[in-house]
Amino acid sequence: MSRRTQAERTDETTARLVGAARRLFGENGYADTSIDAVAARAGVTKGAAYHHFGGKPALFRAAFTGELAEVAAALEHAGAQEDDPLAALRRGLRTFLEHCLDPGFRQIVLLDAPSVLGWETAREIEYDHLLRVLAGGLRRAAEGGRIEGGNAPARAQLVFGAVCEGGMLLARSADPNADLPLIAAELDRLLSALRPSAAG
Repeated sequence: MSRRTQAERTDETTARLVGAARRLFGENGYADTSIDAVAARAGVTKGAAYHHFGGKPALFRAAFTGELAEVAAALEHAGAQEDDPLAALRRGLRTFLEHCLDPGFRQIVLLDAPSVLGWETAREIEYDHLLRVLAGGLRRAAEGGRIEGGNAPARAQLVFGAVCEGGMLLARSADPNADLPLIAAELDRLLSALRPSAAG
């Protein structure tokens, strides 16, 4: 077998650190997770963790980005299961809400990211992943005549805000599983308001 290159070794170490960070930040929260603990879980030295990320904030950012990349891929997969663009949009929104039931996703993305990274930075990273998928779904629904045309960028931002607030409601709910269908139904009603007036 050929020897691994330095780049391959770096990629492997980085992936192990990000994977460990996602687990520990998700289980314990940012404040109660040390970079030493992440390094130990990843099976690398603390020095290696600092070498690759410089500190806990950068490691958290990588974990946050990893969570968003994973959910964005899940949203795209969910939407691809539907032929109708409006049904695909609804399915994608429901998929996002279902991810909000996951304790690790909820802790990292909804609860810790705004305070650790700052609201603007967290939103910017979310826009690169989640808003991109949502905007594409809205555009396809408009092009297919399933929703009214309009100012696409503004609409995407407004719907995205509603979806994020739905996630926060679940994050703070005493019984998120019970509240999921209620919040999903309200998002459906918001989407229904975008349908052409003659649509059935």
